[in-house]
Amino acid sequence: MKIVSRNEELLGDAHSRIPQKSSKTSLSSCNKLIRFEDISAAAFKIQCGVQKTPCMYSRLSKQYGVEIYLKKEFLQYTGSVKERGVLHLLTSLPQDQQRKGVIVASDSNFSMAVAYHASELRIPVFVIMSSSTSAARVKMCRDYGAMVISYGTTTKDSQTHARRLAHENSYLYLEEEDSAAYLSGLGTVGLEMYEQVPKLDAVVFPAGGHCGLLAGSAAALKHLNPHISVIGVESESFPVLQQSLKAGHPAEEQACSNHHFYGDVSGHCFGSNSLQLTGKLVDKVVAVREEDILISMLRLLEYERATVDAEGAIGLAALIAGKLPELKGKRVAVAICSGNVELHLLQQCIARALTLDNRVCRFSLVLSDCPGDIAKLLELLAREEARVLDLKQERLFVTTELFTVEVTCTVETRDKIHTVQLRTALLERYPAARWTER
Repeated sequence: MKIVSRNEELLGDAHSRIPQKSSKTSLSSCNKLIRFEDISAAAFKIQCGVQKTPCMYSRLSKQYGVEIYLKKEFLQYTGSVKERGVLHLLTSLPQDQQRKGVIVASDSNFSMAVAYHASELRIPVFVIMSSSTSAARVKMCRDYGAMVISYGTTTKDSQTHARRLAHENSYLYLEEEDSAAYLSGLGTVGLEMYEQVPKLDAVVFPAGGHCGLLAGSAAALKHLNPHISVIGVESESFPVLQQSLKAGHPAEEQACSNHHFYGDVSGHCFGSNSLQLTGKLVDKVVAVREEDILISMLRLLEYERATVDAEGAIGLAALIAGKLPELKGKRVAVAICSGNVELHLLQQCIARALTLDNRVCRFSLVLSDCPGDIAKLLELLAREEARVLDLKQERLFVTTELFTVEVTCTVETRDKIHTVQLRTALLERYPAARWTER
């Protein structure tokens, strides 16, 4: 039975406006209108290969005045929502192409999902990675079952090599784009959110350049209930989607970051289909600061025991930063779509987030170099219930009077109010104390 609705008319209109571009991968010929039944079919097709992740009420709701439900897509086997689109894409390939194999060239969540699901489907899979790729990512792809080849010093080098190997060996070169099969698989997130949370008012998704999750899920949600607000969130430093929507086409020159913290958040806009669907079906796109993303990562770790990366935390960051005041008191589902943050980076992110959250602070003061003076300082800190993380003493290069010592102390506090109380107590006892501003 063919399902027709107002929103499918919108999808059709969006499709009619898509300019026909030259093929970016061999899948570009598969780009076509996605319909609600395509997403429903994808959900049935991939149900045994991916997790139906929980969409749970969050304790953060009371803190921010919004009924927050978190769709925990980071619980997928490879830690990313990209598995949904990848699995549907791979199972949609002709059998002769499945026998020949596929090849990808990056260290992204998309490549890891291809490595895992292609191996599970017994499709030969090759992943080309540059020499700058972390050893942990290389090992992970190999553990998933892919043949990993290191080539070149940049992602562009590895992509060029992958295309050449694909041409010479009849592999299918896969690059994340907005083919109908891929978008339909990603759109199953919207279906599950609608099923799991009754009476939804709004849903929040990560956006950025790779807005396939936003576009595909919007297509599902707007068909089921046109009154649900669909909101995308991207980084203020890389407003790729907003720039592309304003221009009416994928922006050709986009500021992107190579830092692993941002991942897909700062990626290039990869297709006109996703862009047009987003423009038609998404109600709002907002941008958040890097500081907001870090605080969001901290909140998810503390309140949800969820270790996520920037892409996973960016949706919640919009609520934390007050970018969506119209959602106060509303029932909102947020996609937490990725948990692939490297350990060394996670340590830096949490340390920085604690400082931004006014829970780690530093001050310096000059004391006379006499027995007991530092002990008195520590007594004051203990009385104020501040935990000392680090204490350094400088005697040789102190520019004040002789026989003094400069003490620099890093302490942990409970929250911003506790930090203000500690600062007041210190200045009463040591008026010349200098507080290091973050």
